[in-house]
Amino acid sequence: MSEILGRVGDKWTVLVVSELGERPKRFSELQRAIHGISQKMLTTTLRSLERDGFCTRKVFPTVPPRVEYTLTPLGRDLLMPVKALGKWVLDNHQRIDAARRRFDSLRAGAKKTRDAAASANP
Repeated sequence: MSEILGRVGDKWTVLVVSELGERPKRFSELQRAIHGISQKMLTTTLRSLERDGFCTRKVFPTVPPRVEYTLTPLGRDLLMPVKALGKWVLDNHQRIDAARRRFDSLRAGAKKTRDAAASANP
């Protein structure tokens, strides 16, 4: 169970599945759409998704060869929770950002207090 959760919960998997949920896409389209993903990471993610049955890879006999990735029925089933997670992130990102700012501020204040105490007691 943890192996599969690791695959479907991976950041790149979520983004690739979301992109493929719109329509079949070529490698270069995916790379342009997913900011920050390297060619190697996209290749690795697509191979894993294909191995696990979430997408298929179709090679068209053109010059140069055209390769297209499509979600399988299993991949479409995964799209539902992925979209729900994406909606949750959009709905809650401001609350998360605020919590991070509070946490960082408290940590910075505590560090200043420790530093001041250390300076006063050499």
